[in-house]
Amino acid sequence: MLQTQNLTKRFGARVLFENVNIKLDAGKRYGLIGANGAGKSTFLKIVAGEEDATSGQIIVGSGLKVGVLGQNQYAFEEFSIADAVLYGNKRLFEAIKEKERLYAEGNFEDEKVNERLGELEMVCVEEDPMYEYDVRIKKILEELGFPESQHGDLMSSLPSADKFKVLLAQVLFPKPDILFLDEPTNNLDIHAISWLEEQLKRHEGTMIVISHDRHFLNSVVTHILDLDFKTIREFTGNYDDWYIASNLLLKQREMEREKKIKEKEQLENFIRRFSANASKAKQATSRQKQLEKLDIGALQTSSRRDPSILFKKRRDIGREALELENVCKKFGNIELFSNLNLKFNPGDKAALIGPNGIGKTTLCKMIMDDGLKPDSGEIRWGATVEPSYFPQDTTDRIEGSETLYEWLRNYDKDADISEIRNCLGRMLFSGEEQEKSIEKISGGEKHRMMLSKMMLEQGNFLILDEPTNHLDLEAIIALGEALYNFGGNVICVTHDRELIDAFANRIIEIKSNGEIVDFRGSYEEYVQSMNKSA
Repeated sequence: MLQTQNLTKRFGARVLFENVNIKLDAGKRYGLIGANGAGKSTFLKIVAGEEDATSGQIIVGSGLKVGVLGQNQYAFEEFSIADAVLYGNKRLFEAIKEKERLYAEGNFEDEKVNERLGELEMVCVEEDPMYEYDVRIKKILEELGFPESQHGDLMSSLPSADKFKVLLAQVLFPKPDILFLDEPTNNLDIHAISWLEEQLKRHEGTMIVISHDRHFLNSVVTHILDLDFKTIREFTGNYDDWYIASNLLLKQREMEREKKIKEKEQLENFIRRFSANASKAKQATSRQKQLEKLDIGALQTSSRRDPSILFKKRRDIGREALELENVCKKFGNIELFSNLNLKFNPGDKAALIGPNGIGKTTLCKMIMDDGLKPDSGEIRWGATVEPSYFPQDTTDRIEGSETLYEWLRNYDKDADISEIRNCLGRMLFSGEEQEKSIEKISGGEKHRMMLSKMMLEQGNFLILDEPTNHLDLEAIIALGEALYNFGGNVICVTHDRELIDAFANRIIEIKSNGEIVDFRGSYEEYVQSMNKSA
């Protein structure tokens, strides 16, 4: 269905990938993975025809429809929600809209108008032979949580997270033969992600998807494309299958590298000792030739680096951790919480889940007294609690011209220098990088900075609001392990089910109708209990 030949992309002296030769087959769903900055999105844009390669070719089977998930959530503001989905098949959209215009003008005595209507009808039959486009659009939108009464509303009336859902519906509606999706689970809640998984598992063509959601990749993909070492290797299976296989390959590569380095040292020692000795000169020359053939550079080190997240607490929590009593909060006429009662005991590690816009961030802000207070009710911390906070708008909060080291030092002037540098190092900021200016780092780096701050603070109650945004798979896995091993309390807002599975012993779901479900147990147990009660 799609093939690349010697595909190369460079930015100046920097090579993202070179001479990539892969063949993507029908019926296979590929997960494209790699470290942040390795070039995943660039590769996807190139094969989708949105960006040029430095060299090489892309061959797409003739007559195949290509679908690319849009990233501009504001591109269809003046469209109705239903029309924005219909636009996924632009040829059908334009034919239907022209038909509607000609029928509205009602000039049927004009032969050219009737001829044009006939032509447009043929286009509609070709693109929608079963005359079902409106039924399919209605079904997709309702499954994504948009009631039929809303389908005629303008896109401009929707919050950004809902706009993104419409873009997903738009790319899925035409059932493209080749589907390209870059981070499709961003801004989706758990239920929307589950819906998307089921849709993609039924996709009959070829698909490439980039995602940092491990559960999503395990559920959806049949093959992994691993962008590393400036090339792409294909693995059969899902992310977990790749993880096992790649670790075996990595160990083999490390053993081979160590063996070559040792061999190199032995040859260099021999040459140094005997090159001046006439009787050994021949052997020394022979060893020199062997040394020249040893290509240690060919055994590249991976571009992946695993962070080492470690949350410590300065003190234990006493008998009381946190209690919310009769908490109420309104914004205008919208009531988010009415007489909310929650009690957190020492050792509780809660995942806070629910649809976007339901009030999860508001709850975190009220708990942390971060610019929001309850309209009524009380939020009481235990006397021994020392909270540490990861706000959702982390990228906006970390700013200024100071260095990474200076920024972090502001949070604990008495901290040992080595401890500050250690917290940065754990999040993959090397000695030199620690002197970079805050204003020059990316969104992902800012998220790693906030995690460095939390490690330095050594709080005993962690509040994290969407911490996985901008993090790669390796960092998300490390975060899950760190939260699991942490000896204090956790409240974490996330849609990442692998992260929830890793640490949570309590699930708090805020439902669309305002109901709060408080379940003590793992997420898997929670889903089972919900299925039984359904």
